[in-house]
Amino acid sequence: MRTGIATVCLSGTLKEKMQACAIAGFDGIEIFEQDLVTSPLSPEEVRQMAADLGLTLDLYQPFRDFDSVPEDLLAANLRRADAKFRLMSRLGMDTILVCSNVATATIDDDGLRAQQLAALAELAGDHGVKVAYEALAWGRYVNDYEHAHRLVEMVDHPSLGTCLDSFHILSRDWDTAPIEDINPEKIFFVQVADAPKLSMDVLSWSRHYRVFPGEGQFELAKFMGHVVRAGYTGPVSLEVFNDVFRQSDVERTAVDAMRSLIWLEEQSAKWLDANAAAASNGAGTATGAAGAKAAGRRRYPMELATLPQVAEPAGFNFAEVKAADTAALETVLRQLGFEFNGRHRTKDVQLWSMGHARVIINELAPDAASAAPAIAALGFDVDSPVIASARAQQLKAPAVPRKSQANEEVFQGFSAPDSTEIFLCQGNPDGTAAWTREFGEGLEVPSGARNAVIDHVNLAQPWQHFDEAVLFYTSALALEPQPYAEVASPTGLVRSQVMQTEDRAVRLVLNLAPLIQQDGARHKTYQEHIAFAVDDLVATARAARDRGLEFLQIPANYYEDLDARFGLEPAFLATLQELNLLYDRDAEGEFLHFYTATVGSVFFEMVERRGGYDGYGAPNAPVRHAVQYDHLHQLTNTITY
Repeated sequence: MRTGIATVCLSGTLKEKMQACAIAGFDGIEIFEQDLVTSPLSPEEVRQMAADLGLTLDLYQPFRDFDSVPEDLLAANLRRADAKFRLMSRLGMDTILVCSNVATATIDDDGLRAQQLAALAELAGDHGVKVAYEALAWGRYVNDYEHAHRLVEMVDHPSLGTCLDSFHILSRDWDTAPIEDINPEKIFFVQVADAPKLSMDVLSWSRHYRVFPGEGQFELAKFMGHVVRAGYTGPVSLEVFNDVFRQSDVERTAVDAMRSLIWLEEQSAKWLDANAAAASNGAGTATGAAGAKAAGRRRYPMELATLPQVAEPAGFNFAEVKAADTAALETVLRQLGFEFNGRHRTKDVQLWSMGHARVIINELAPDAASAAPAIAALGFDVDSPVIASARAQQLKAPAVPRKSQANEEVFQGFSAPDSTEIFLCQGNPDGTAAWTREFGEGLEVPSGARNAVIDHVNLAQPWQHFDEAVLFYTSALALEPQPYAEVASPTGLVRSQVMQTEDRAVRLVLNLAPLIQQDGARHKTYQEHIAFAVDDLVATARAARDRGLEFLQIPANYYEDLDARFGLEPAFLATLQELNLLYDRDAEGEFLHFYTATVGSVFFEMVERRGGYDGYGAPNAPVRHAVQYDHLHQLTNTITY
């Protein structure tokens, strides 16, 4: 599959965008007109630079408001088109995107539109240019790709074809199956973009909220499957208008964009395999199981590459927290009931465990740039760490090697968008880990819960990389994104995105929190935490209290509200309040949890799931945010309302 991207997707100058696209590995680019107009580079210099970078110049865009106009305006539009065709000759480009008219269209007549497009096609042919006509979702008279294609067929000129754009098609819920009936020689270009499902006018939706494939909710694999079945062989190019992307680092955004096309290519191949029987039946070549088998061997003009296949992680293997001063972390873990299992024989790290929940403390040098305690890495149990790592690297994940000596576990690792290091471990069926033998004998402390596991990990995401993180964990770790939620906090709404395995053995909660200004520096208002599940939270909380644990102090108002909502048994309610426990309940079960105070940017949560409860105590999140905010305010005494 030939890959492309429109320069409008990226920040920076045209030169910077082209360099970033080459670094990310794109085959070609679309030049957005404004990027060329504002560039000091001449068209000839742009052409040479693209050649030097190994990029093809696939599409010049956009040419707006051409069709459905009176005769005098048509003449002006043709003069404008002639100038653009001459410019394209200097660039060495042969395809231009012409959008259906949204502004100057005054005549709703397909016959007239066909005549006008025919005049444009004839002029384009004289210049050796092809016109890809696209139906904008908000086009005044033409907003349906099938309508646009009917006009192309009416004109029947070799220089006129259509452009299929996933956003304009899927945002209007148009059926994508008829794409297969389009003559592939008349599909001049294909653009793809994803988007969250939003209720708003389609123009604003398009201009601000498009995202790269895999970061939204459109059925892009199905769209691409129909495009491939149609016989299209040209570029598959990203056209994404997004305010965040155009403010972010250009090279990083380009890599994220390339990752999205790699993911889309694989997902499209899977869709074709899953729908092979339907394709065969539709073509009348085979039916039933035999048809599926025959269709599975079918070769399309566009070949789709796949990645090394991996199963979703079987569970968390460990969580790692780094700090220069580890005393506070050690104290909290011991108070929670974790056992100190010793220090590594060659590295400055400690191992703490409670049942199958393992926490590594990475001891930083006192002068480390970020010495405060913070989540540094997560380990996941996978079937084949080497294959899973190869997949991640093909998806442009930066490798993170970890030094090891003889007879030490070699972890396959890579870096997530928020710089959290991800390590792939060979898990054992009994939940043990061979690498723990590398730690010396620990100290005797009271035993914690034997069946404890890491329930979920909550990671705060930088605002400019939130969508990138969703795609990263979807593509590299096979986690499934759930519908996102928004949680109230004293500094605004916090967007929360759960990523999980089908069996819930791995749950990651990604949070996009607002930032506040404090003494001229930015601070996260939402910290990160690791949650551990135990069988008896009340007993765990009592034991932790007896060891001196500092709980997050929950207001009395919360328990009055809890009683009003659930009518809990008085003794049970009193126990919750006594131990600063929070509670939630739904039709499937109950959820009990408590939080520790924050150490650096890390705090811990202990949870107990009863019955089939599958959530995270979302109604309690605003309480936790408010208490943590108030605690931070008391510590700094610099935040103003």
